[in-house]
Amino acid sequence: MSNENVLEMRNVHKSFPGVKALKGVDLTIKKGSVHALMGENGAGKSTLMKILYGIFHPEEGEVIFKGQPYSVKSPIDAINRGISMIPQEISPCPNLTVASNVFLGKEITANGVKLLNQKQMVKETQALFDDLGIDIDPSVMMSEISIANAQLVAIATAVSYNADLVIMDEPTSALTEKEIDKLYDIIRDLRDKKKIAVVYISHKLDEIFTICDEVSVLRDGEYIGSDSIENFDKDRLISMMVGRTMDEFFHKEEAVIGDVLLEVKDMSLSRKFKNVSFQLKQGEVLGVAGLMGAGRTEVMEALFGYRPADSGEIFIKGEKVEIKEPIDAIKHGIAFVTEDRKLTGIFPELSIKDNMIMPDIENYLKGGLLDSKKIKENCQTQREAIAIKTPTLEQLIKNLSGGNQQKVLISRWLLTTPEILILDEPTRGIDVGAKSEIHRLIGELAKMGKSIIMISSEMPEILSMSDRIMVMHEGKCSGEISRKDATQEKILALATGEQL
Repeated sequence: MSNENVLEMRNVHKSFPGVKALKGVDLTIKKGSVHALMGENGAGKSTLMKILYGIFHPEEGEVIFKGQPYSVKSPIDAINRGISMIPQEISPCPNLTVASNVFLGKEITANGVKLLNQKQMVKETQALFDDLGIDIDPSVMMSEISIANAQLVAIATAVSYNADLVIMDEPTSALTEKEIDKLYDIIRDLRDKKKIAVVYISHKLDEIFTICDEVSVLRDGEYIGSDSIENFDKDRLISMMVGRTMDEFFHKEEAVIGDVLLEVKDMSLSRKFKNVSFQLKQGEVLGVAGLMGAGRTEVMEALFGYRPADSGEIFIKGEKVEIKEPIDAIKHGIAFVTEDRKLTGIFPELSIKDNMIMPDIENYLKGGLLDSKKIKENCQTQREAIAIKTPTLEQLIKNLSGGNQQKVLISRWLLTTPEILILDEPTRGIDVGAKSEIHRLIGELAKMGKSIIMISSEMPEILSMSDRIMVMHEGKCSGEISRKDATQEKILALATGEQL
């Protein structure tokens, strides 16, 4: 092992029932570098990192860390050896303080007795936050801080272990632009001042070119190659990841746009949004843009009856309807794929087919029992239509990659045969290949006459997939832009409260 390398993984193999997750994968990480690990969902990235972190154990291969053979049985073992990890979906303890979360498993006690020294933990957490430039009060409860700040706490916790290598799996998924810039500062400090290596997993290509020094690519569990970031452009990186070029992404076929199907008038919800009005036409993709906290999701949750509006009117095909809870929305042909797969989407301990039929389970009853033949036929049709990668529909959904979980959730709602489909961040946290497939599906649904509302924080997605764009700012609709007139500059102007 070269003295400049902190980690070498050689010929690593790992299998799960029905799936060969890793097929002889190699990975070399230099000391004090930021190394991107790229690949589609299901390529093996998380599996490889979970082996490194002691969650999984390889069947073949060897790992060399800091010049010594490396084999760990648990994450605690990995932390003690100098490797920490920030998972894609963090799970903080909401009933504990921020400081207690940072010191979880390494609590400071008072004078040798078994009483927690909260004051000292708060003090040391504050010193850590000051060093990293994080502005969070260590003494408040985790339940009182935002998801974005919880992510920053997880990052600080990983750093606090004095690791030689930190794994960051989709670290910016819940962060604003300002917080992402702060994360970049933290990463640069780890790399340049502390000489800590970072393995950086992200599906946001702009991030890779902004913060990473080197890139390794996996595809279908196999090692494709590594190179310095200077030798990559987006097209080469995408081609290595999925075997296709960038021209094949963000392509939307034209659909016939019909009459107004949905109209929302002066809808308001206290402290969330005020006097929001918009229309949605048949066959149209209405993009909803805006900065985090602008009220985009809250408006659609109100439309779906998840948190009913205080005032306003909803019309479908010209007739006023009352939507007080989600079952009302479903009866009126509205479906909603939520933003957070883990929290409000999947039932992780149920199978793929059980997840698919959940909103319309009564449709599968026959004589008081579930019609297994009908369930299998309908779910198999959806599986083939959206190309869900799984050996069987009996597979637990939690074992699928993020992209395939998202496809299952879209299939779930398509089985209800909706006329209006609300997609909240439909491609967040999934790879470019899965994004392309979901974009293709959105286009096909629009051509079939379905009306789609798509909330997205990704500017290329909004610009490429929307027929019309509604922009939100601080709980109000700040403007609408047609597809032909839309530019990134116009959308950002409206999102920040400027008038065009």
